Amino acid sequence: MRRERKHSLAIAGHRTSISLEEPFWSALKEIASTEGVTLAALVAEVDSRRGEANLSSALRLHVLAHYQRLAAAT
Repeated sequence: MRRERKHSLAIAGHRTSISLEEPFWSALKEIASTEGVTLAALVAEVDSRRGEANLSSALRLHVLAHYQRLAAAT
């Protein structure tokens, strides 16, 4: 199992550290690129919609939902 990697980002006007496994970081970067936004902007969008959920979990679920939508479209 791959270890989590911490990344520091500025979202909603403050710095935060997020721990995710490398495949999730790669997927988030790919999604951000596809959507024409920065990684920080994508994380901020997910953060604004996550409610009480943990941010790392919300990001993993965002990646899962993205690829599920792509799979359903084919």
